[in-house]
Amino acid sequence: QVQLVESGGGSVQAGASLRLSCVASTYTFMTYCMGWFRQAPGKEREGVATVDSDGITTYTGSMKGRFIISKDRSKRTLYLQMNSLKPEDTAMYYCAALRDCYNLQSVDYWGQGTQVTVSS
Repeated sequence: QVQLVESGGGSVQAGASLRLSCVASTYTFMTYCMGWFRQAPGKEREGVATVDSDGITTYTGSMKGRFIISKDRSKRTLYLQMNSLKPEDTAMYYCAALRDCYNLQSVDYWGQGTQVTVSS
């Protein structure tokens, strides 16, 4: 059974940084495209960033330039470094395993989510 376990969320002031982590099984980590999504209250879940098995990254919209996705194969851990956080970044952030990095609808597995709250 695939398990994705996120950590690192919290409550911060605008302008601060946070780093989210997601630990996955070796099989998941080596087989799937890994990504981060987020869902703000009253809004649909949206893609944030993905990274494929070769380390190629993609980013979505306003997060590009402020957020950095990376992974450590030896630790089976996916990261999302979030800088210059804004109140509109407040959301539940989810780790995901996708079949295709270029198709955000191709998620096979989700983590349980970690809450990020940014106050002004």
